[in-house]
Amino acid sequence: MAAAARAAGAAIGAALLLAACVDVSMPDYKRPDTPAKASWSDQKGAPVSAAATIEPDWWKGFHDPYLDTLIAKAIAGNFDIKVLAARIDVAATQIGEAKAGALPTMDLGAGADFQKTTGQTFSKQYNVATQVNWDIDIWGKVEKGVQAQKAEFHASEADWRAGYLELVSNVSSTYFQILQFDDQIEQQEKTLVTNRQILTIYDGQSRSGLVPHTQVLRQQAEINRLTNQLLELRRSRDLANNALSTLVGVPAGEFQLPKGHLQQRVQLPSVPDGLPAQLLARRPDVVAAEFRVLEAYDLVGQAKLAQLPTISLTGHGGTASFALTDLLKSFTFGFMPSINIPLLDPGVRAHVKVTQAQSTVAEQQYRVAVMGAFEEVENALVNLNSHKAQRVELQQEVTRLQIVADQIQAQLRLGVVSQLEVFETERTLLEAQQQLLANHQLILSDTVLLYKALGGGWPSVDVQAQVKDK
Repeated sequence: MAAAARAAGAAIGAALLLAACVDVSMPDYKRPDTPAKASWSDQKGAPVSAAATIEPDWWKGFHDPYLDTLIAKAIAGNFDIKVLAARIDVAATQIGEAKAGALPTMDLGAGADFQKTTGQTFSKQYNVATQVNWDIDIWGKVEKGVQAQKAEFHASEADWRAGYLELVSNVSSTYFQILQFDDQIEQQEKTLVTNRQILTIYDGQSRSGLVPHTQVLRQQAEINRLTNQLLELRRSRDLANNALSTLVGVPAGEFQLPKGHLQQRVQLPSVPDGLPAQLLARRPDVVAAEFRVLEAYDLVGQAKLAQLPTISLTGHGGTASFALTDLLKSFTFGFMPSINIPLLDPGVRAHVKVTQAQSTVAEQQYRVAVMGAFEEVENALVNLNSHKAQRVELQQEVTRLQIVADQIQAQLRLGVVSQLEVFETERTLLEAQQQLLANHQLILSDTVLLYKALGGGWPSVDVQAQVKDK
């Protein structure tokens, strides 16, 4: 045993001597640099804290219990989110798999050897043997792999949060869209009734020779156009309902959202001014991208450490006998320390370059995620502010057209105007009301997209702090 210990010591000494000649240094991890952004455009008022801006259950700001129920059902039943949850479990088990690389392995075998040679007697031999092998992780190569897998685990958690946020946003937007279709279908049906009444008047006037028959044809064509739009609205409503069914985890066609009115069901939440740019630290996709930068960083370190010698301790023991009854009467044992020095292994050095290139890819993907996040927030703010300004104009338009319609109706009772002029005024008013309905849905969807773009209330994650905790 003393000789074995000396051999092991000599092997470790040789490994340390060679390790000093190999460059395995790694710079300290730091987040990839990205363009700085202090604030968002079109934002007024004093900056507010990130924690006070968006609540985790931000969709309750729409004050619609039915929407809350749909979102709860989607979180419990959506299969895309279940896939992401399963990937977290995979990443968690892979941490244990990576840790196993630093543990000893043990094999146990048993066998029998039967031989017959010409001119010799039949021979048989039985044996039982076991072997224990331990690759000592003296350089921390296995630990680097464990840290890389932990980073992937955290990235998978962030992927789930991003999927959760995407799901809630899609359920909300699709729900708003369906209710908008319901309102539009109702308005379109009213418009068709008005246009058929106008057609009746034109038809009577044409028979009396007051207007040409082309006027009747033109009005019939208008009814064809409006009917086609109504059919398209119903088709779009059915498709959106199918999409909502899939989102909540129900087979398409097995779920039907009850008809409703968007403006009556869903309130417009107030979005605070002074939104801080630091809210991007809450975005799960940005967090996931940085964790994958950290994972790539650790994989580079593991690949560099693979250039160093590996030290193994192998112990074996067993017994063999020509008779099965004598198998356990004598035993042999052995212990063998060894060192494997990669003097010439092109694959090891090539793998270092591969991991370095992959690390560059991860860094660029992180920058892409951050730049995309900047654009999404800015676009959501531009759309929201623009549609709110348009809403003011549309509300004034509807109010004024309603006054005109009321006055025309009063003039009809006095005999000052014709029924045709009343119907024409009503048609104009209905078209303006349609535009106001569409604007309401756009503002709701813009609000959803803004909350999503700003991270949806998830807590911020400091990846660099996790590095320090290793």
